[in-house]
Amino acid sequence: MHVSVLYLVPEEFSWYFLNCTLTCSYSAHHMPSTGTLLQTTSSALKGAIQLGITHSVGSLSQKPERDVLMQDFEVVESIFFPSQGSYSTPGHHHGDFKFKTYAPIAFRYFREMFGIRPDDYLYSLCNEPLIELSNPGASGSLFYVSSDDEFIIKTVQHKEAEFLQTLLPGYFMNLNQNMRTLLPKFYGLYCVQAEGKNIRIVVMNNLLPRAVPMHLKFDLKGSTHKRRASPKERAKNLPTCKDLDFMQDIPEGILLESDHYSALCKTIQRDCRVLQSFKIMDYSLLVGIHNLDQVGEEASAAVPDTQKKAPGQKPLYCTAIESIQGESKGKTSPQPYESMGGIPAFNSKGERLLVFIGLIDILQSYRLVKKLEHSWKAFLHDGDTVSVHRPSFYADRFQKFMCSNVFKKPPCKFDSHIETSAMDAFKATSPVSSRPSNTPALRYVMVKKIWMNLTED
Repeated sequence: MHVSVLYLVPEEFSWYFLNCTLTCSYSAHHMPSTGTLLQTTSSALKGAIQLGITHSVGSLSQKPERDVLMQDFEVVESIFFPSQGSYSTPGHHHGDFKFKTYAPIAFRYFREMFGIRPDDYLYSLCNEPLIELSNPGASGSLFYVSSDDEFIIKTVQHKEAEFLQTLLPGYFMNLNQNMRTLLPKFYGLYCVQAEGKNIRIVVMNNLLPRAVPMHLKFDLKGSTHKRRASPKERAKNLPTCKDLDFMQDIPEGILLESDHYSALCKTIQRDCRVLQSFKIMDYSLLVGIHNLDQVGEEASAAVPDTQKKAPGQKPLYCTAIESIQGESKGKTSPQPYESMGGIPAFNSKGERLLVFIGLIDILQSYRLVKKLEHSWKAFLHDGDTVSVHRPSFYADRFQKFMCSNVFKKPPCKFDSHIETSAMDAFKATSPVSSRPSNTPALRYVMVKKIWMNLTED
């Protein structure tokens, strides 16, 4: 269902429209007026995205809130942005383009479920220019992050956007049944169209905040065939390593408190079941590791910059614990480390970690091309080791790898009082203090216990 719409931006959002127009036009001020969107730099695309989202959210605010209907998932609304401006759109320097919004009512519902107010959404995405990121994968997609670090914008292929549209009813049902999930949080699906070409984008949650320096980053699939970062990737300041790299660099795994381990594995199992039901495979678990004990005094004093956030807006990336356990109830005050987000963990040295995780690349269905790809790879290699596999096998292998090789419970020889003391020491130590205040005796006992368990067979 495709609908062409013409709305005026409501007064309460007019400032965003004006600010977005000024911000987006600044970098393109010297572009020739005859230029087209697809012939200009990335700044023109970013500007078009911001203008389109501002209009989309503003026009949506005029529609009364109601229950989501099945036909809402199929609606596509479009608005034309001539460079000279129109009755409902401002003039700009990006060339004529059309902006499409997919399933606006449904995505408004998703944003509300995730606690994102319309003005927060606009403030994050349209208050300042988007920041382009280098592409960490081989998909060729463009990635942008909002200036306050809350949202990631990714360009997707036509088939991926189409597949996401078909997933929306199931995504809706899954979120209503269970909010504790590591699945991507989809906030919007849009398309910028110019000269008959389409640039489709999806707005998602940002899993790895730039304000929290990551010391290690992994893209894990539970596969071993060609799952090692290339020398070129390894040479980067923060390489995206893979499964074989993890097994080599962190053979002991990431140690979680027992409750966190159980909750995480349960969440992974549930999410894999959902993905399997949609015949989805080839997804990954993105893991970012911030080592609190590796950070110097000056770096430890750095906390996420919240000055650019809308007043009262909670950092949306601080949901790693909530993704597996839900929001804590009855807490009078948050623990110091919670201001940074992430799941508290340890490595085999007893160093304190904050782990940021989430499932990514879920828009791959097991279609004929993937079946042929798996058959060919399985013919050349061990079929169980390749990443492309039938969804059921992929899900089982993925779960086993994550809950056996990547995340582990504290060793069995950890007495309950030692485990509790270790986690209390973690929680009592603020990440904004100079150096860890946990006692040497506790660190010694903890590390000794870990290595006794690991070396004993």
